[in-house]
Amino acid sequence: MNERHAGAPGQVKEVTSLANPLVKDIKALAQKKFRDQQHAFMAEGLKLVIDALDLGWQIRTLVFAKAGRGNAAVEKVAARTVAAGGMVLEVSEKVLVAITRRDNPQMVVGVFSQKFLALKDVRADNGDVWVALDRVRDPGNLGTVIRTVDAVGAKGVILVGDTTDPFSVETVRATMGSIFAVPVAKATTEAFLAWRGGFSGLVAGTHLKGAVDYRSVDFSRGPVLLMMGNEQQGLPESLAASCDRLLRIPQAGRADSLNLAVATGIMLFEIRRGALKLEPIVDQQ
Repeated sequence: MNERHAGAPGQVKEVTSLANPLVKDIKALAQKKFRDQQHAFMAEGLKLVIDALDLGWQIRTLVFAKAGRGNAAVEKVAARTVAAGGMVLEVSEKVLVAITRRDNPQMVVGVFSQKFLALKDVRADNGDVWVALDRVRDPGNLGTVIRTVDAVGAKGVILVGDTTDPFSVETVRATMGSIFAVPVAKATTEAFLAWRGGFSGLVAGTHLKGAVDYRSVDFSRGPVLLMMGNEQQGLPESLAASCDRLLRIPQAGRADSLNLAVATGIMLFEIRRGALKLEPIVDQQ
């Protein structure tokens, strides 16, 4: 390892060795038990790191490739990291490949503190939309749902039961940065059902037993809680029974079900239909 400065927080180190303890600690964040122990996670890409800093997330470590030296945007992010008390590592491409497990890694990686919204702090005002996901298993599905929640302007996601980790590398990648913009809460089924008892708006879930076409429902009155079941089993009876409406998305082909993220996206765009308007196209000529 070639050190330019000491490795205390708020300072910079140049690292070229895969055996460096700092590199090992960051690589370990690929495993959930280490993310849970450290309450930390990785996010790749300069834009994502800038967005996270702008949204007030706590950065612990900034890692950037040597090729980024002299890049004004990278240097600015490094300065912001130091000002926030974080550590900055300038690393070789070999180290960056090992950290990201990608052959063509992004130039910048940030390590951030995890952040969950307490279920008791989830508030639903008129026009708000929340999504509750029961035991979602696939990180790509969860990441895509979080990204879609962000895209439609819904308020956040509640993870119910034993779900995949929203801060896994795969989930964070699938969110395309929306993990920093969308509040995420988590709860046991029992705690969620107790909280749902105080929810004043419409609670709608998709279900194979649903007799109502999702397009026929008026979602414009009050807040909406959209409840979606997991990939294999759908909504369990305990959650389905707590819904005001059980809805179904009509299908015409041979497929008997939709991907969870696709179904959630269809529902969210319908629920938010009245709030989504196309911006006028500005003629640049």
